[in-house]
Order: sequence, then C-alpha cells, then structure tokens
Amino acid sequence: MSRKRVAVIFGGRSSEHEVSIVSARSVMAAFDATAYEVVPFGIGKSGGWLGPEATAAALGAGAVAFDGGTRLLESGTLLAALARCDIAFPLIHGTYGEDGTLQGFLEMAGLPYTGCGVAASAIGMDKALMKALFRDAGIPVAPYGVVRRCDLEQEPEDAFRSVAAATDYPCFVKPANGGSSVGVTKVRSSEDLAAALQVAFATDDKAIVERAVTGQEVECSVLGNERPEVSICGEVVPDREFYDYDSKYSPESTTALHIPARISPATAEAVREMALRMYTAMGCEGYARVDFFVAGERVIANEVNTIPGFTSISMYPKLWAASGLPYTELLTRIIEFGFARHAGRAQK
Repeated sequence: MSRKRVAVIFGGRSSEHEVSIVSARSVMAAFDATAYEVVPFGIGKSGGWLGPEATAAALGAGAVAFDGGTRLLESGTLLAALARCDIAFPLIHGTYGEDGTLQGFLEMAGLPYTGCGVAASAIGMDKALMKALFRDAGIPVAPYGVVRRCDLEQEPEDAFRSVAAATDYPCFVKPANGGSSVGVTKVRSSEDLAAALQVAFATDDKAIVERAVTGQEVECSVLGNERPEVSICGEVVPDREFYDYDSKYSPESTTALHIPARISPATAEAVREMALRMYTAMGCEGYARVDFFVAGERVIANEVNTIPGFTSISMYPKLWAASGLPYTELLTRIIEFGFARHAGRAQK
C-alpha cells in the first residue's frame, strides 16, 4: 500500500510562529514513516508560503523562523504541491491558522485535514465567544468582561464600569484572540487596567478581563470525532506568578508538569467529564487540549486549545503517552480522524 502524503503546514503570521515550527519539527520526526510521507509547507511571518523543498532546506539549515515566500494563490507550483497531498496537518498556533481561516480554505479546496473544523476553531480562538458559549451551556467559568478597543477610545468610563461590574481584582487582561499567553497581564488594581488593556490591544482589538482564580492549573487531552476519549489529567505548576510565554517555552524555565495531576480521583473524574462537555459544546473534532482551574474540589473551565503545542515538552502528547497512547500512534489516530470526518461530510 502506498504511503499517504501529509501536508504539514506551520509557521504563520501569529506571535506563536516560532513555537509552531518547534511543534512541526517534533511531529514530522514522529510520523510512522511506513504509512506517511511528510510534505512540509512553511508560512513566513508576512504570510508568504514556502514550498516543500524550500521549507525542508530552511529546516535543515536550522531555521527557527521563516520569512519571504510566495502568496499561495500567486503560485501554481505551490497549489499543485498542496493538491498532490492526501491530507493536511495544520500546526499553526494562533491567528491565521488556528482560528478557522486555514480550515475554511482547506474545506473549500476539498482537502481532508486534521483537528477541529471551521466553527470550533473560530470559537476556540476567540476567548470571549468561547466563554459565552460555556456559560450558556451551564459550564462554570470565572467572572469576566469584554472590552473592545473602540469602546475604550470612545467611552472609556463606560468601558471601565463594565469591567467593574463583571469582575474584581486581581484579574487577568488577555487578548480575546491569541495564545501562548502573549499580551497577557495580571492586574491588581483599577489604576493598572488601562495600561494592561493597551498591551492586549497590541495583539487584538478585543480584550477579555477575567477574575484571577487561586488554584491548580489542570489540563487534559481529548481525542476523537463523534465519540471522543479523554486522557488522564495533568497539572502545570508555573515557575513564576502565572503561566506566561517564558514560563512555557524558555529554556531557563523551571515550570513543573505533574502527570497525573495532584488532585483527588473524584475531582479528576469531574475534570474529565467537563472536558467532554466543553469539547462537545464547541463542536470539536479530531483533537484538542482542555484547560481548567481547580480550587479545592471546585472545577472551573478555562479554555480549549484546538491546536495545542506538540513540542517535546508539550502537555497534549505527554498526557496521551501517560494514558497508554504513544506519540506516533497518537499522530496516526489524529490523521485517521481527519480522513473519517472528510469521508462523512462527503456523503452528505
């Protein structure tokens, strides 16, 4: 049987460009080479695409970031290379890749792809939409408010009052659309709110202001389409006040991961059950990592990451390995779920 050609698409225009490349290196090295042929497509920070040969050459030269490239629709060679693939494996973290835009393109192109579809990806990228969906589904979330850049510029007092009505201090100010804790600030008083909002607005035009929760940061991995499975729980203990970008990715980070999480069996089961509720409420397919705060025995939903990190130290594959599903087999199942979804939709 001939090998399936897998287009691994990574890099991209978001602030998580470099992390995406690290994830892609890890994934491409772990594929079952007897079943799959990797076809790498790097996307530069300006949005240009590199073909498979140029991408492979850049990776071979040790590139940690891409630039240059050609706009996809301006290159028949790039489109032809993509069309010759059997399935796409998007590994772009953040905007222009994890937010439904790339998924929509692949849908229009009729190319099977792994992970969540357009709607779930878009909701998963927008924290304001995601938390509103969870709240309406009866899933507990921390108190939060939403501020748009235009609100702050036109009616600043109204914007501050809306935040005060929704939450209190300390709180976190985050870009609504973003990841890897880029643009996130912990705010202890109203005097610091405006500056924190400006930091968030450097990444997005909409910010979420969320009450800080004192408790453990617990995560679990979900895998599947109609009947998803949930891994055991893991716990993140940041090496600083909160789990920021450096705490996640810096070589000097001493952040600790505990697998399994240091919570009671009953709480772990509650986390796993809520993970399925969140995954289903969003309409997720393929795979996602689901994050929580655990305060005593109380479980509070944080967010769903539809393209979680796949680096050698990332929680998503580590949790499945600890649950009895090795990295290479995990990737095979993710690809199989992508093919299965595409086949199911083709019948409708």
